[in-house]
Amino acid sequence: MPSQPAALTCPLCGNREFQTEAGRLDSKWGVTSHKMVLKICTRCRYILHFYDKHSIFDFD
Repeated sequence: MPSQPAALTCPLCGNREFQTEAGRLDSKWGVTSHKMVLKICTRCRYILHFYDKHSIFDFD
């Protein structure tokens, strides 16, 4: 029986509802650019950053 992935929880307020945004992070010299997925807590607006959708959470 496969286990369920852990529910994403805000580390500040414990909320489990998030707004999802996509963003880019450029290096200091502009040579590299990294795709980011941002999860923004709908209660306290704390932002969780995930690099290129690779994390312990599966949002798709």
